[in-house]
Amino acid sequence: MITNQVSVRLRQELEAVFDAVSVVDVMDSNDPENLALISRPDLGCTFTKLNCWRLTQYTKCVFLDADTLVVQNADELFDRPDFSAAADIGWPDTFNSGVFVYAPSLETYHRLVEFAVEHGSFDGGDQGLLNEFYPDWRDLPSAHRLPFIYNMTAGAFYTYPAAYKRYGKDTKIVHFIGAQKPWHGSSAVHQGEHYHTWKAIYNAHVAHTVGRIFERLLLSLPINY
Repeated sequence: MITNQVSVRLRQELEAVFDAVSVVDVMDSNDPENLALISRPDLGCTFTKLNCWRLTQYTKCVFLDADTLVVQNADELFDRPDFSAAADIGWPDTFNSGVFVYAPSLETYHRLVEFAVEHGSFDGGDQGLLNEFYPDWRDLPSAHRLPFIYNMTAGAFYTYPAAYKRYGKDTKIVHFIGAQKPWHGSSAVHQGEHYHTWKAIYNAHVAHTVGRIFERLLLSLPINY
């Protein structure tokens, strides 16, 4: 799922890799006040995520934020019920919306949009909105609560090294939360091995493609540019 702001050239590159690429419109929370509370003005556009409920050609989906990295097969997530997510480490009674299992539904999509218009989000982003929309998540059967290994905060290696040493090998999906992302460069992140894993994948499968796109762009510019 990409927005209409992605260039045609890059869209073509994505279509060559993925089975399906869906183009959606950007949706913004327009809530700078609450976004300022978490110092993340960049999260306003995460309301765009609501478009994933419109993918009704699928009966069940697993949504992954762009800043996640799958390090082991996690197909078993499709056996989880709608709606399933992992607890947020900042406030465990809420879930983190970087990874979740859901059933696409136009009815749910329209209810979410209506809810967003009427109530907004307590953090200005999609996570606050979705937690308000699914307020009973913490009281649902345990199957709805994904283990931490499916949404492992990359910085956990530094905040709880003993647990990471014991359980880290079981990690299936790493989540680079926060404003600094791997694509900002090595100086922007401190995730050690996870950053290097991300970088290795980028260099092997993405860097050459991005290079070709920029090369074509430069060739298309006026010679006196």
